[in-house]
Amino acid sequence: QVQLAESGGGLVQAGGSLRLSCAASERTARVYAVAWFRQAPGKEREFVAGINWSGRITYYADSVKGRSTISRDNAKNTVLLQMNSMKPEDTAVYYCATDATGSINKNHRSYDYWGQGTQVTVSS
Repeated sequence: QVQLAESGGGLVQAGGSLRLSCAASERTARVYAVAWFRQAPGKEREFVAGINWSGRITYYADSVKGRSTISRDNAKNTVLLQMNSMKPEDTAVYYCATDATGSINKNHRSYDYWGQGTQVTVSS
């Protein structure tokens, strides 16, 4: 069973940057697609970005496109999400997830494995 653990959240001012990290427990996770989701209070969990096993295919939500970069280091079983020019509306708990396949899916209900989440707060 794959275990995921996020880190890197915190408090940042609007316009600032954060780098979130997702560490997987198994070497086999390097062949899986991984996605980042976020959930703000009272809102549904939403897709932020996804990356395939090789890192050559990435997808972004329109809300973060152009100011976020997802990448992975398979040697370290780690997926990173670099977020720049952050806005107060980016405030949420951020989760990484995988469905243990090679496909990126934007529907959070498709994912079986989740990290515990990391809080990101952007102050105005």
